[in-house]
Formats: sequence, C-alpha cells, structure tokens
Amino acid sequence: MMLIDQKPMISRYRLKARGSLNAVSKRSSYEGVLIQFDGGFGCIHPWPELGDPPLEKCLADLAGPRRWPIVRRAIRCAEYDRAARVFDESLFDEMEVPLSHATLIKTDPADVALAIEAGFTIIKLKAGKDLLNEAKFIETMAAEFPALRWRLDFNESLTAEDAAGFLLGLSDVTRAAIDFVEDPCPFSETAWRELHRKTQVKLAVDREAAPLSAAAHWIVIKPAIDEPFLLGEAAIQNHQRALLTSYMDHPVGQAFAAWEAARLELQFPGLVGICGLQTHHLFEPNEFSEFLGSWSPKFQVPAGTGIGFDDLLDAQPWTRLY
Repeated sequence: MMLIDQKPMISRYRLKARGSLNAVSKRSSYEGVLIQFDGGFGCIHPWPELGDPPLEKCLADLAGPRRWPIVRRAIRCAEYDRAARVFDESLFDEMEVPLSHATLIKTDPADVALAIEAGFTIIKLKAGKDLLNEAKFIETMAAEFPALRWRLDFNESLTAEDAAGFLLGLSDVTRAAIDFVEDPCPFSETAWRELHRKTQVKLAVDREAAPLSAAAHWIVIKPAIDEPFLLGEAAIQNHQRALLTSYMDHPVGQAFAAWEAARLELQFPGLVGICGLQTHHLFEPNEFSEFLGSWSPKFQVPAGTGIGFDDLLDAQPWTRLY
C-alpha cells in the first residue's frame, strides 16, 4: 500500500473565497495541488498563515524528504484512495459520516437564517476580526434563535485577558448557548484552565491539538495535517470530545476529512461529535464542489470509487513532479 518511493503527479488548482475565511488571513485566492500516485489521489492545500510551509515548499518536500505533516497526510489519502480503486470500491461503503455544523465567516443574519433553513443546529462563527460587532451579533442571534448552539473560532488571535473580557461581556443566556470557543488564545494549560474557571465556557484546541492538551474540553482534528487515531486516543484518555473538520480546502480534501471522521467514529463510538465537514460553500462553486451537493448538515458522499470524483480526477491536467 505504501507509495512513498513513487514519483507523484500533480494538478494545480485555485479556489476563490467568498469572504475573509478567518482572523489571520486576508487572502481571497487560495492555491493548492491535487496529487496522484499510480491512480490514488490526495490534496495539498497549505495555510502559511497557520504555520504550513508555502505551496512551493510543500512541492519540494513532496519530491524529496516528505517531512511535513500536510505532505505526508496527502500521501496517506492517496494510499487509501488507490487501495479502494483497485477493488472498484468507494471508501465510504458501509460508512456513516457524522453531521456537521454550519461554518460562517461573517456576521450576517441572512446567513444564520439560511443555515437554520438548511437544518443546521450548531453554527461555527469565524471570529476575532471585530469583537464589538461580533458580540452584538451573537447576542442578537442567540435571543432570536434560542435553540441554536454556537461555536466561536478565534484562531489564537486574542490574549487570554481579551478572550475572558469578550466572553464575560456576553449575557449569561448567550454564554450558555456557546458550545465551545476554539483557540481563543495561544494554548497554555494554566491560562486555559483559568479562562474556563472565569467564564464557564468550554474550550476547543485546534492549532496546538496534541495529546498533552488536557485543559481543553474538545479536540479539533484536521485529517489534512493530523493523524486522527493518535489524537482520538489522546482525547479518550483526557475525557475530551473530538470533532473532525476539513482544512477549508479542495473538495477532494474535504471528502478525505469526511471519510476519516466516519472511520474514527466507527473505531471509537461516541467520541466524535458534530463535525465541520461542510465548507465548500465558503468558496465560489466549481465542478468538484457540485458533487458535494447543497449546503446541509449531512455530508453528500461524492459518487465514484475511492474518495470519489472519478471522471473529474481523470480529466485534470496532470504533470509529473520531479
């Protein structure tokens, strides 16, 4: 199954975002590559803002030592994908993908209404760009839609003091509607325990997701860069819940994250909560995203063998990487 010694082929792509995707990125255009090893496919979609090497360094690593987690995980996706295609099977056969929250990147009541209409019960808001406006927005939406749960992702853009001030500035009712706050500030056992003590809001760790992050209540696993089973075992030991999310990447990467979410829940029943696998709506549509269907809590498995997208992948302009 191992493809490490083979020469890959690549096909470059560009995704255009519909808005600012998080508190640390100002880009609207995102480049990545699909990779192919002997008929097995994967995706490399780096986020230098979050610590990944730039795309060209990823490609140099893919052609050489393959040290970076984002490169090695793309290769692992291609390995699993190829194995399923050899037997003319879908990776998703007899698998159940967990439901997802709705990811919103701006404070727009119309987006909340659309999410509710689509059936979402939890909304994840990419926050940290305008705290005063975000606090007002969450207060208003929590009052208007009391059944909704909220997840706030700050991408470590705040200090612990600012995070506490933001949360304590919310009403008790609104604070009680928060499912968790993700990466409010750089991870620290001491600071995070104190933040929870002050606010009584649960915390989720992503950027420092590691077996020793015991002060978090949730662990966010991104299959594009993380090994889900390793972090899943750590979450169980630390009495945490886990959710898997896409890397806000190409639909191929999104499908890989969905499959890993289904696989982890199968291995550890009850560990995985509502996930973040529905992110294709954050970008302008393309021929791949159309395979994922409409925006909804339920992940639509792309038709085909392996990870799916058979004809589209075959039709891409592939070049050999040396």
